[in-house]
Amino acid sequence: MAVLADRLTDVVGARTAAALASALDLHTVGDLLRHYPRRYAQRGELTDIAGLEIGEHVTVLARVESTTKKPMRSRKGSILEVTITDGSRRLSCAFFGNQTWRERELRPGRTGLFAGKVTAFRRSLQLANPEYELIESDMDDGVATAHDFLSRIIPVYPAAQGLPSWRISKAVHQTLEMLDREPDPLPEWLRREHGLVTLFEALHAIHRPRSDAELEGARTRLKWDEALAVQLVLARRRHSTGSGLAPACPPKSGGIAEAFDERLPFRLTEGQREIGEALSADLAGEHPMNRLLQGEVGSGKTIVALRAMLQVVDAGRQAALLAPTEVLAAQHARSLRELLGDLAQAGELGGAERATRVTLLTGSLTARQRKQALLDAASGAAGIVVGTHALLGEHVSFADLAFVVIDEQHRFGVEQRDALRSRAGEDVSPHVLVMTATPIPRTVAMTVYGDLETSSLRQLPSGRSPISTTVVPSAEKPAWLDRAWQRLREEVAKGHQAYVVCPRIGDEPPSDKTERPPIAVLDLAPELENGPLAGLRVGVLHGRLPGDDKDAVMRAFAAGELDVLVATTVIEVGVNVPNATLMVIMDADRFGVSQLHQLRGRVGRGSVPGLCLLVTEALDGTSSRARLAAVESTTDGFELSKLDLELRREGDILGAAQSGTRSGLKLLSLLRDEDVIARSRRVAQQVISADPDLADHPGLAALAADTIDDERAEYLEKT
Repeated sequence: MAVLADRLTDVVGARTAAALASALDLHTVGDLLRHYPRRYAQRGELTDIAGLEIGEHVTVLARVESTTKKPMRSRKGSILEVTITDGSRRLSCAFFGNQTWRERELRPGRTGLFAGKVTAFRRSLQLANPEYELIESDMDDGVATAHDFLSRIIPVYPAAQGLPSWRISKAVHQTLEMLDREPDPLPEWLRREHGLVTLFEALHAIHRPRSDAELEGARTRLKWDEALAVQLVLARRRHSTGSGLAPACPPKSGGIAEAFDERLPFRLTEGQREIGEALSADLAGEHPMNRLLQGEVGSGKTIVALRAMLQVVDAGRQAALLAPTEVLAAQHARSLRELLGDLAQAGELGGAERATRVTLLTGSLTARQRKQALLDAASGAAGIVVGTHALLGEHVSFADLAFVVIDEQHRFGVEQRDALRSRAGEDVSPHVLVMTATPIPRTVAMTVYGDLETSSLRQLPSGRSPISTTVVPSAEKPAWLDRAWQRLREEVAKGHQAYVVCPRIGDEPPSDKTERPPIAVLDLAPELENGPLAGLRVGVLHGRLPGDDKDAVMRAFAAGELDVLVATTVIEVGVNVPNATLMVIMDADRFGVSQLHQLRGRVGRGSVPGLCLLVTEALDGTSSRARLAAVESTTDGFELSKLDLELRREGDILGAAQSGTRSGLKLLSLLRDEDVIARSRRVAQQVISADPDLADHPGLAALAADTIDDERAEYLEKT
């Protein structure tokens, strides 16, 4: 018999165990049994071929439509082209070499599972030398996959080259036959209260469902395991930090905050006022504020944060604003000084009577500038300190840090955020406001951001111009790309400016991959200067430029001294140039949905409508093109954030992308399983309040440790 912690070698044999370990990183019985089917094929129903992605390894259930044998041009032998279909779309399978037996086997009308890597051949999707298993083939006793194919519901597993779904299925079947019953991690009272099957039953049913109802019961139970593991970690965090102390910063009559509000040249939106009142009440309290402020690009988050920072300054304390890049930190510092005017000129000639100082502290300051910035922070002369992670250096000290604003929080490492939290002094934590321009679905906020209160700015300030978006399929319609560069020249001729965004810098070491590398800034900029954009003033901006150079390029673009800025995603957040009206995004399919939405928010920030052109070589009918079509069709960031979450592996939000390990969430959908997440959250709070260390619940402690490893737990606890 076998238990979940056993090594696979003892269960499926050394050869299969080695293949599972090298191809899929599966090492134990638990690893394999939690490698759940990607989907289920109903016997008689064919896989939908539409939406297959070039480069991915797929398994499709399809019917052979036709076979054609052709001689190879360059060498001896022949190619057997087999066209398979789902009834509406076709997919080509190419087999190389003299394989007469395949021709006899793959007769039109036969149905089977075909597994391989999707490639493009003559602008059509193709599987080259795919592995396959015919379902209607005569199955003698001992054929490993007979059990699968005699069932009505056929599991289809995430597979890899040389390890097709049916081989994984055989290993799973063999493992389930030997699986022993272990104590269930979920207490009986919890299973009874929520109608959940045992873990033993769930693992059998997820891999070998006898009915749709049995499969649904297994999924529900296994989703509960994942949701509860996350919520237990977060509940522990809330329990340990809930009684913490923070510096109280009540609003002050006649202070800088009031003076700033009186001179605002525009009316705050209703959302800005409401969230401002909530922040004000939080800052006045003695317990740490932990709030997430999300809003579209240009929705006015900076004004909301600045008004909160001024309340802290009025209380005689300091605020810090962290930005992910030096370009954005410098932009924030300039923006805050411009908004405050003489209110930011304390101690200077012409400064207001009630004024503070905004200090920028980044790694690229000169020795003299850095010394002055450090002095301003340590003495309290600077009420607001803006910087990158350089603010977290051990030599940086604050006179009285009470409030931390973190812009684009997901770009910071866990330890960096935690270090800043500890800067308010012994036994005291600063208030924290996390800002993001990437709208986050409610369940994600509830799961990942733990006890952060969530505020959303959905209303754009008046004066923002609309942005239209168009997909430019450069492989299918090269003339469209020529027209894109003409369109850019037309905008410049009207006195406007443009961005050209590339996914790569271009100074990286060469890759051994056969496919074309993403378009690079350093390659494209000279091509444009000597070609379609000849005569225009073109600047280059990317993350590996020295800090002073980056700032100089951005200043030149903002001042209108450059017509076109060829850049990486360093311009994704915070860069504000109202005169920029056009953005061309090269290899747009290499970016995520939310990232594309955020990038295009850099144009249309003035009185002239913005235009964003998404250039791609992705073929029509692929999921990459579907993503771009979604961005083209709507400017609602909250809708796009849901789509983005559906399209990517949801587990990445638990820090899996950061740690490079497998995702902790395999079945739980942060979009579709809100009810499970909410109920597990209540259970976790109930359990942790009675048993904070889970000493009386060893099964739950093990469940949390198995699903959320140490690195993810640290990520969640310090988010």
